[in-house]
Amino acid sequence: MSSSSAPRRISLALTLHNHQPVGNFGWVFDEIYEKAYLPMIEALERHPKVRLSLHYTGPLLEWFAAAHPEFLTRVRALVERGQVEIVGGGLYEPILASLPAADRVAQLQRMRERIKELVGVAPQGAWLAERVWEPSLPAALHDGGYRWTILDDAHFRAAAIPEDALWGAYLTEDEGKPLTVFGTEQGLRYRIPFGSVESVIEYLREHATPEGERIGTMGDDGEKFGSWPTTWDHCWGEGQWVEKFFTALEKNADWLATTTPSRWLDERGPIGRVYLPTSSYAEMGDWVLPPDESQIFGPMLHAAQDAKSPEARYLRGGFWRNFQVKYSEINDLHKQMLRTSAKVAAMPAGAERLAAEDHLHRGQSNDCYWHGLFGGVYITHMRLATFEHLIAAEDIADGTYRRTHAGAALPALLADLDLDGASELQLANAGARLQIDPTEGGAITSFDLRASHHALLAVMRRRPEAYHEKLRAHAKAEAAGTTTNPASESGGVASIHDIVSVKEPGLAAKLQYDDYERRSALLRLYPAGTSGRAITDGTAKAIGSFASTPWTLTEHDDRSATLTATQQIGGTTIAATRTIRLAGGRMDPTLVVETTLAHTGGPALSAAMDEEWNLMLLGGGGNPAAHWTVAGARTAHDAPGDAPAGAPLLSGNDYLGIALTTTSAPQGAAAWVPIETISNSEGGFERVYQGSSLHLVRAIELLLGATITVRTEFACGLSRDITAEEGLPS
Repeated sequence: MSSSSAPRRISLALTLHNHQPVGNFGWVFDEIYEKAYLPMIEALERHPKVRLSLHYTGPLLEWFAAAHPEFLTRVRALVERGQVEIVGGGLYEPILASLPAADRVAQLQRMRERIKELVGVAPQGAWLAERVWEPSLPAALHDGGYRWTILDDAHFRAAAIPEDALWGAYLTEDEGKPLTVFGTEQGLRYRIPFGSVESVIEYLREHATPEGERIGTMGDDGEKFGSWPTTWDHCWGEGQWVEKFFTALEKNADWLATTTPSRWLDERGPIGRVYLPTSSYAEMGDWVLPPDESQIFGPMLHAAQDAKSPEARYLRGGFWRNFQVKYSEINDLHKQMLRTSAKVAAMPAGAERLAAEDHLHRGQSNDCYWHGLFGGVYITHMRLATFEHLIAAEDIADGTYRRTHAGAALPALLADLDLDGASELQLANAGARLQIDPTEGGAITSFDLRASHHALLAVMRRRPEAYHEKLRAHAKAEAAGTTTNPASESGGVASIHDIVSVKEPGLAAKLQYDDYERRSALLRLYPAGTSGRAITDGTAKAIGSFASTPWTLTEHDDRSATLTATQQIGGTTIAATRTIRLAGGRMDPTLVVETTLAHTGGPALSAAMDEEWNLMLLGGGGNPAAHWTVAGARTAHDAPGDAPAGAPLLSGNDYLGIALTTTSAPQGAAAWVPIETISNSEGGFERVYQGSSLHLVRAIELLLGATITVRTEFACGLSRDITAEEGLPS
């Protein structure tokens, strides 16, 4: 039989990536297990001739082992009969490119060890978190013990690989260390499971060849098979999409072979060599752009894709690392991770280092180091969980330092800690770590409570996002009665990327933005008589701001720092001197800020002096554990409130074991308001509590040559030492 008359054949390698972030709620694990993870295993058991690959990240593997060990037994059985290949990667799903080289390899090796322990076979392939690729990764993956990975077809287009040549695997290398790369094919990714089963089969038939040398690779989220909106009914309920799809694969097995990447490489090998530039999937390149750029790029990309224009292959958007530029909060998190990694690497070998390394690796979980269509860094409980593990790792490392240096105090660190070109100051003791940024309004940028592993000042700024325009457009269409329910162009349900829904009415009208970073100890002056409530609701306008003024660090030691700044307020010159002190012990760390204002020229000044503190006590959703308490009356931490001058001001979180007493002298009034962002989630647009903004307001009168000194103290009473609870010395 000639090749022209030979039957056309093709292979299909499906890889389902399943992930739950470090710090996610247990009920989320439960719900998605029932809707997506368990049904897929049951379907594979019903269809033993369908082969595919499964990737479960470290948090999921731990949860399965604790909550459903029988699930892992069933997965192991699928592996042993050669139906399923388990894929590895970084244990806690980090963006490998963002990590120090040693942590890249350690995360990869730990995952290999964990999978071999659970299913009996070490993985050959690695899932690359968010498909974020940099040319140095082959060396790390090779050193971690991996043979191949799956990338996006956009990576290959950026390397000038023609469309027809995307149906195969390629060999790349770094430092002479080889790695095979597969590309997840866009047509398959968009059809599975959102298109009809018939459209998937027909698409594969169109790309089959007489030689059967092509492989269609589809690697994507396993959660979209049941846990994304509308997909459970589509995949497992009335639609029965997966059952129909697996049946169709079996029915067409004479020309359509299901396989796994490792099996394919054993039989065929790579079809060429390639060097890929820095890249991720197309949407990530859009999300990392500034909002105004994204509003141009996104529609341009989608229009080119819809028109099947050849130019679409060259539209790549931005570079993943620029999330650290777009969001100061992500940069803070990333640089704290790097510093913590260096401390852990310097520890002597032993149980304490292993414990610190485990916390470090958990704190490298990718989810809060970027932001896209959904939550990311905006998801409060996961952001704080990421900080929690970094604080825990640093606490163990610093505890080791103190013991090996005969209890010596931790030295102050003056360095460019956030890598912005200017120095910041870090003060630390057994109870807390404090960071001061002189150039950023003399602000306190972090105050980490070590015993409770809590980042007290980890608050998000409210920023414009490109998707806010989609929310505004939806609100206008809703008011006009012209909203529609999008559907897949190939006949299935709409992708989660296309659906617009809101969790409460009127969200578009609640969009607000901050014109400054939400730091703490920010000093501003308002017209005399301005109330705290007028400041928190935004109706008051400052007459002078030290929050936007660079301060000069004039002196410091291991427990205190002094800074100075000068402001012109009208015709009056005010010189400010601020002393910040870290005191207290392991269970009672204390932060004291004393600010002196000196009138050095011009007319007398009468004003309301406001000191802004932005606090995170995980009070979202009316969490009953988090509170403000004034004169014995307790209210939720995510509710607005105020306290008259002289009233004791308490706050805290009972579960975390944090009790915070705020005092000031001279006494002033206090007012606070929740900071709420509006971001997207799988369930739709929603308000998300990001912390509370506390304003301490005092009336001041300054004549020429006069001074006034104000003092603010935050005394932390901690009832839990989580490091000790884990059986480690603190």
